Amino acid sequence: MTNLEAISPLDGRYARLTRELGQIFSEYGLIRHRVEVEIQWLKFILGDLNLAPGQNLEISRIDRIVTDFSLEDAQKVKDIEKKTNHDVKAVEYFIKEKLDDAGLSEIREWVHFACTSEDINNTSYALMLDKGRNEVASLLRELVEMLEQKALAHKSVPMMSRTHGQPATPTTTGKEFVNFAWRILEETRTLEGKAIQAKINGATGNYNAHHFVFPEIDWIAASEKFITHSLGLEPILFTTQINPNPSLSHILHCLIRSAAVIIDFNRDMWGYISLGYFRQRVQKGETGSSTMPHKVNPIDFENSEGNMGIAISMMEHLAVKLQKSRFQRDLSDSTVLRSLGSAFAYFSIGVKNCLKGLGKVDLDTAATSRDLEVNPELLAEPFQTAMRVFGEENPYERLKELTRGQKVGKKELQTFVNGLEKVPQDFKTRMERLTPDTYVGLSEKLVDLYFARRN
Repeated sequence: MTNLEAISPLDGRYARLTRELGQIFSEYGLIRHRVEVEIQWLKFILGDLNLAPGQNLEISRIDRIVTDFSLEDAQKVKDIEKKTNHDVKAVEYFIKEKLDDAGLSEIREWVHFACTSEDINNTSYALMLDKGRNEVASLLRELVEMLEQKALAHKSVPMMSRTHGQPATPTTTGKEFVNFAWRILEETRTLEGKAIQAKINGATGNYNAHHFVFPEIDWIAASEKFITHSLGLEPILFTTQINPNPSLSHILHCLIRSAAVIIDFNRDMWGYISLGYFRQRVQKGETGSSTMPHKVNPIDFENSEGNMGIAISMMEHLAVKLQKSRFQRDLSDSTVLRSLGSAFAYFSIGVKNCLKGLGKVDLDTAATSRDLEVNPELLAEPFQTAMRVFGEENPYERLKELTRGQKVGKKELQTFVNGLEKVPQDFKTRMERLTPDTYVGLSEKLVDLYFARRN
């Protein structure tokens, strides 16, 4: 199948943006991780528990089944699956064949010892989740870094805010970038800090077969050691046949929140571009519209918004569905888990296109200054606040009557200030000197504070 024939844009139009995730979440990636877990468990049985005749074996000969695993090997597993109609059993048979070929037939029946398929699957997906988490966390860190660069570059550039889409108290452009940098950084730290859990405890989570044949072994401690030291994951002990996926759900919900923040940012950037606050660099040869030659559309932010919406929908379903199972096991989670990579891919596309869009925009300070200059009524807020302090009567109502729903100029504001009776003259002078572009509060200080507290 060529990319032009791909039913999913992940493998077609956006294949170049999802290639690294394909190595993790593809069918090949899943099979390779299953082989890795099976081999690690075999080595644990041979070495740590000393249960099988493996004292004189060269461990490197076993390791090569994983290190040399190829697409051709994955295809062999799929060929076996055609006969077994069971994907995990096919992996077991593949490994046994490899052991036979390596002259290690004496340990072949210790492959998949006391395991249910879910022992292999949940650990494989946990390893995949860990790698996928690292990939998207790296992208989020890149986005935070770019937002921080914009925040520093524009921390002193005044800009009119808009609440309900209407002119509101001024801010600085840099402060608005810091808001998003902080929000995404918070979620990234949560994402990176969450331990990923896995289990290997048998058919219904009670180590029944393990305990029956080797009652002298502390299988709870053994499974904890295997999960922690052999796989680098966190053990989960209280399960049915399946892992109830609390850590998976936690990570997905973190990504959902991250996606929501990025959608918020995309929409703001879309709006600022439409207001002329940001100009997009023209790409040579690029067409903005099939009929309007002048257009330079904010397509990267729009693309990011759309793909993040798909990611949220998928992740919401996965996060809820994968915590449910009828009694001790049903198979409805298996087919859903196969879409985990798609959810990560849509999220990844969303971040990458946000980065692309952000890298193509430049601030138009003339446009931001112009909006501030033509909206002097923004000073109604500080003026009425000062009037309250000095005891002027009905300050809010008087400024509301002067400014609400109508444009006023500097002259009208100056006349109003001169008519105040209780405000001291020195403070009136401050009021007269105040302009929307200097009424930015502690915006700049907040940018500095972000960087001071960032670590």
